Amino acid sequence: MDIRQLEKDEDLPIELLLEADPSEKLVRKYVSKGISFIAEKDFRLIGIYVLLPISNTKVEIKNIAVAASERGKGCGKKLVQHALAEAQRLGFETVEIGTGNSSFDQLALYQKCGFRMTSIDRGFFTRHYLEPIIENGILCQDMVRLEYKIR
Repeated sequence: MDIRQLEKDEDLPIELLLEADPSEKLVRKYVSKGISFIAEKDFRLIGIYVLLPISNTKVEIKNIAVAASERGKGCGKKLVQHALAEAQRLGFETVEIGTGNSSFDQLALYQKCGFRMTSIDRGFFTRHYLEPIIENGILCQDMVRLEYKIR
């Protein structure tokens, strides 16, 4: 698997991004302000993440998505590790990430990668998304915020 920055003239893999965030409007907004990285395997797109600077010292992993055919093979972990290394290379001190209260696999992955929970934004998904998001048989309502301290 190779990970590289998505060039400005390349097509945005919106379908893959929408697997992690169902709001095309929100996705396009933060992608336009962030830096996108794609993972490829045998010249096929298999993953993507977006780094969105929040301040001079803090960056957020705003979207991280893995193609269905590649899930459970360590691709997500490699994307998170790459994002942390890239954030450090860019001089950030803290990396934030958020996920839904019903996103059990993501919560486990981020904690295994060294992230710690910092807060819960109650009602985030019901405020920002028109359609209900059901995951693992649970209504996704709250955003669980985590962070990783580089320094």
